[in-house]
Amino acid sequence: MSIDTQTAARVAKLARIKVEDDALPALAQEFSNILGFIEQLNEVDVEGVEPMTSVTPQRLFRREDVVTDGDQQGAVLANAPDAREGFFAVPKVVE
Repeated sequence: MSIDTQTAARVAKLARIKVEDDALPALAQEFSNILGFIEQLNEVDVEGVEPMTSVTPQRLFRREDVVTDGDQQGAVLANAPDAREGFFAVPKVVE
């Protein structure tokens, strides 16, 4: 699949990345190379191959899901520059 400079400019705009006009052909070529590699990966036969999380077989350590540390609201809020009613107080950011 080939990406033209107009499509590369649109992708850059959607990603909010400023790209100069003289750099658009190189960006379009990079996009085309990436899509070409993805097309190569789609051609690989993975029938019967189980998904894996690592190249080496391993079993994840499991532990009991219990609360081991809690009831420290006062200690945590002691680090806050401004705490009110048991919560961190922050400046309003939305008007």
